[in-house]
Amino acid sequence: MEAHAVQGGTFLSFMAEGTLLYQRGEYEKALIYLNNALKLRPGDKYALVARSECYLRLGDTQNSLKDAEASLQNDKTFSKGLYQKAETLYTMGDFEFALVFYHRGYRLRPELQKFRLGIEKSQEAIVNCIGSPSSVKLENKADLCFISRQAESRQANQKLQVKLTPDQKQTKKKEPVRNQKVERQLLGELYADKAYLEKLLKDKGLMESSTRQGIKVADLVSDGISYLDTCSKFWQQQKPIYARVRERKLRQQMWIRDKKQTPAEISRYIVKNMEDIDMLLSGDCPEESCRKAERVLKTIQGWSDDEVPNKNEIIGNLHSCMGNARFEMGQMEAALRSHKVDLALARQNKLPDALSRALDNVGRVYARIGKFEQAIESWEEKIPLAKSSLEKTWLFHEIGRCYLELNKAEAAQTYGQMSLQSADEEGNVEWQLHAYVLIAQAQVNLKNYWSAIITFEKALEKATFIRNEAAQDAIVIALDDVSKSFIKELRGKRKAKEAYSAKERDFSPETSKKSLEKYRRESELSIKSKGDKKQKEAAGNYKEEPGDNQEGGNEPEIKEESKEEEMGSEEEKKERGGEEESRGEKEENEGEKEENEGEKEENEGEKEENEGEKEENEGEKEENEGE
Repeated sequence: MEAHAVQGGTFLSFMAEGTLLYQRGEYEKALIYLNNALKLRPGDKYALVARSECYLRLGDTQNSLKDAEASLQNDKTFSKGLYQKAETLYTMGDFEFALVFYHRGYRLRPELQKFRLGIEKSQEAIVNCIGSPSSVKLENKADLCFISRQAESRQANQKLQVKLTPDQKQTKKKEPVRNQKVERQLLGELYADKAYLEKLLKDKGLMESSTRQGIKVADLVSDGISYLDTCSKFWQQQKPIYARVRERKLRQQMWIRDKKQTPAEISRYIVKNMEDIDMLLSGDCPEESCRKAERVLKTIQGWSDDEVPNKNEIIGNLHSCMGNARFEMGQMEAALRSHKVDLALARQNKLPDALSRALDNVGRVYARIGKFEQAIESWEEKIPLAKSSLEKTWLFHEIGRCYLELNKAEAAQTYGQMSLQSADEEGNVEWQLHAYVLIAQAQVNLKNYWSAIITFEKALEKATFIRNEAAQDAIVIALDDVSKSFIKELRGKRKAKEAYSAKERDFSPETSKKSLEKYRRESELSIKSKGDKKQKEAAGNYKEEPGDNQEGGNEPEIKEESKEEEMGSEEEKKERGGEEESRGEKEENEGEKEENEGEKEENEGEKEENEGEKEENEGEKEENEGE
């Protein structure tokens, strides 16, 4: 099955799988994938380096060196190839050549710490093997131009228990003092023995004494110290201090992972780390807080549900912490992803508190990036989950603020009033201030300036009460702007009212002339209708006495008289009409007397009516006389 999986891959898939297996410590399986990768791309320098690392881990230094040199065949400046060759040479014991390649890599890539550490450990290994330069004398011979490090190493290993000669003791005294911290790490438990032997050397009386066999105590103590020094040098060559530190850390990690912890220990671990994460975030260290949360998350994910009963809840909490840290760092997209993971876990596991927290955080991110509708949707879903009046106050205020940003002033005012009500229930003056400001801003957008002035004044009282000078200054500026807008609105209304009143009292010459003509036509029609009515009555009286020839003989005369009277009245009417027109022209020049003249014209109209009635009465009288 493994072979079948290998046969059907690509170069990148083989490399990825080989790298993963190498990291897991499965070096033989990793070699299979790397060999197949090199079959697809022969001579690929990255694949050669990876395979060289596998060979080195398996102890095949010859093949490891061969692949490392092959990776440098076409590119002598390939840093990974240089480092791998140096590591292989160091493992083989060729410390001088290893140092050469470490130096080459360091010159090319001085920013890489691994080259600097390689130089230090190579130099330390060389010094540990051959001693300091002052303790070594080279003869000036042609055949000593090169010294083999491997030979020196073997000689040092073969002389572990040989007694020192007086010359060697003198050389030992000239060597530089080793760092006690390094010696303690190299010797481990034997470091206490060496310290005890060195303490015995200071006892002169003991050092001058001898055993029953005649062996001096000083020689025995010196032999013991020499043996321990040689052991430390040998162990330093085989495994430098840097590798020891790394292995110790790996052992500690494996111990922590493999150790079966009790529920109490797990609980203490989680509580302590969560407190540390919150402390780092509140202490303006969001990056450290995020990194620690990621490490704790990996640890908890490695535990089973039996070990951590509320595992999903803790994982969601850690995602929330990472989202808050990324929010503080300005990484909004990453923060939104973390909070959405927290939201999904809360929904899946039906955790109301976690759901409320996640909706709150998602809404905050949406509001920060300007997606106010999504923020409103998240926060409105949170409303039923809010437990305290203070939480509702903040929630209503933020929703109202989003509506105000969307130019929905009525909804903003409504939520501002709800926020104020919750703040009153809680008795929180600061949130009362925020609610009043929100309501006033919504009223300004609705152009309800007088109400906005009153609300701003209430907000100013709250700001003065809590001694918030910045809020006081901002509210005073806002009050000034709203007052100016209110005065401007009042002036506009006054001008509109004056224009409407002037239109109702329009006494222009054209209007006056039209009203006079209308009044004259109505007067003529009323007089004419009354005259026709009287003639019909007179004709009816004549028909009632047809036998009176004398009266009938006088009828033409009566008609002629009535015609003359009518003509006379029409002439009079024309004259009056002319007078009225002249008055109209006069009214055009004298606008102030227009009302009085209108009244005068009405009186003259009444007078004409009276004269018309008088003429009718005279006509009736004449008819009666004729009868």
